Amino acid sequence: MALFTFRGGVHPFDGKALSKDKPIEEYKPKGDLVYPLSQHIGAPAKAIVEKGQRVLMGERIAEAGGFVSACICASVSGTVKGIEKRRTVTGDMVDCIIIENDGFYEKAEPLTDKTFEQMSREEVLAVIRDAGITGMGGAGFPTHVKLSPKEPEKIDTIIVNCSECEPYLTSDYRKMLEEPDKLVHGLEIMLSLFDNARGVLAVEDNKPDCIKLLKEKTAGKERISVAALKTKYPQGSERQLIFAVTGREINSKMLPADAGCVVNNTDTVIAINNAVTEGEPLIHRIVTVTGDAVKDPRNFKVYTGTDYSELIEAAGGFVTEPAKIISGGPMMGFAMFDLHVPVTKSSSALLCMSTDEVAKWEPSACINCGRCVDVCPSRLIPSHIADHAAHFNEEEFLGLYGMECVECGCCSYVCPAKRQLAQSIKTMRRLVMAKRKKK
Repeated sequence: MALFTFRGGVHPFDGKALSKDKPIEEYKPKGDLVYPLSQHIGAPAKAIVEKGQRVLMGERIAEAGGFVSACICASVSGTVKGIEKRRTVTGDMVDCIIIENDGFYEKAEPLTDKTFEQMSREEVLAVIRDAGITGMGGAGFPTHVKLSPKEPEKIDTIIVNCSECEPYLTSDYRKMLEEPDKLVHGLEIMLSLFDNARGVLAVEDNKPDCIKLLKEKTAGKERISVAALKTKYPQGSERQLIFAVTGREINSKMLPADAGCVVNNTDTVIAINNAVTEGEPLIHRIVTVTGDAVKDPRNFKVYTGTDYSELIEAAGGFVTEPAKIISGGPMMGFAMFDLHVPVTKSSSALLCMSTDEVAKWEPSACINCGRCVDVCPSRLIPSHIADHAAHFNEEEFLGLYGMECVECGCCSYVCPAKRQLAQSIKTMRRLVMAKRKKK
């Protein structure tokens, strides 16, 4: 059978064997919980609690700061110690709510007392909004906004990104194996919002056990199918996923809705199920702690706000001093210099490597081999775009469609000259976007 795929891409070492067979374990935090007000795309949330106030587990502590924003709920019960600047995985200092955990985990009232069958479309969307659900595949786009397109009748395909193409990550894989019913029901909830849509569970073919299980769980469900994708990075990128499943192309000026699609990742869809059927806000995140520097790689169910350093201890500590620590995967994650940062809604992994492969090499001049062009999923010329980005030549950068880069890192991965192409392009894209926002 032909597999769904896209043009370009690479096949990096996946490293998933370190943690793929480790069932999800709940980890309860030991220290204070830190909740950044900026942990999603859009306007930062606005704190609605004060120092000294006691809060319950699941209680809203910050409300959405705009239309494209998301509320934040406490993941534990305890006392607000204050609102202060703390560092996040990106290195930024942002406003954070600090809560002292009282250890009781006393729950607030559920988000709704209605069953899914009793809810209207508007009520379902309101629960998803009040749960503070955002995209948990990395981007952090508020889910209630994504599920409220201007023309819902034009949405014909809802894609669940089950590919988990980033090396080393296994959190979504474990979720598919351990909670398939919640995943399927979460998709059914999304389908209830769009009368003309079909649902597709898109899984890379390096997860045959997940494909088999999900096909069993969706047997007889006419509106849901399972698509086996060719294992290739970045198969989980939104544009590449849409092309692989539907054959439709979108660019940087378009949203998936413009192609009749809605895309959400595995954990996001399960969070939708938990909010609508159980009244539970988004207060947990599955985090893969892995890498050859970690003694016992694991998959943890983590309370948002938990300090990353605690997860290393829970995984047995380091077997050797790591040369590089990354929040997320090796292709698109953020290198970290401090483990004392909080787990947020978009956290997916903590990767600890005994060697820094990138630091081993000194970049040299481009040899015009064209490998970066061959693997670029956006069909760009990364070597030329990176040259202009390095010299801040905005006109030339835009003329070569630099804004169409999806920042996957394939070009840097294959470059024999070891040039940091993706980093240069990413930096220039940020400058252009900031300039446009200011205007």
